Amino acid sequence: MRADIVPGSTFPDYELPDHTTKRRKLSELQGPHPMVLVLSRGGFCPKDRRQAELLVQFYREMEVGYCRLVTISTDNLAETNEYRTGVGAYWPFLSDVGRTIQKDLDIAEYTDPQHNPMIPYTLVLEPGLIVFNIYYGYWFFGRPTIEELRQDLRAVTKKCRPDWDITTPEQKAAWQCGEKDRFYPYGKSYAKVFGEQD
Repeated sequence: MRADIVPGSTFPDYELPDHTTKRRKLSELQGPHPMVLVLSRGGFCPKDRRQAELLVQFYREMEVGYCRLVTISTDNLAETNEYRTGVGAYWPFLSDVGRTIQKDLDIAEYTDPQHNPMIPYTLVLEPGLIVFNIYYGYWFFGRPTIEELRQDLRAVTKKCRPDWDITTPEQKAAWQCGEKDRFYPYGKSYAKVFGEQD
């Protein structure tokens, strides 16, 4: 992994085609939310498939926790869709068949010249693509457990959500004063969700 990709740094805002062929930027997929980014060897790899299978159930928690999940592999679009469908995933999968990320981050897995995949990493990102944690997964047990991801996302959510603890006197006072931009969802989107006037 490139030496500048460390906790606290900003991860590059790559743009790649998703499983529907639509080009997507990571920042667009993340929005204002915590995100788990899986840099995958590809659907051919049993370790990657098992990791994705474990994430399928956890993704339901991530959705209600307002967190995002994205998988990127060097698979072509057909292989990307087979991988995604085969594990029953329903989050975005991006295809980096040109190996842009593999080359830019210096994560070519030189031990597998047949597939020429990326070395697998899992990153937990704060809003703004800020790196919170990095897991190196060449061996399966280097990848994060679901509990480790849950703890990371708890820490990131606590850090980025001003309304993490609504029991504080400050938060109660802010609500009573109508400062709803301090609560999720923020500002005008809050009014739209709950049918209030701006």
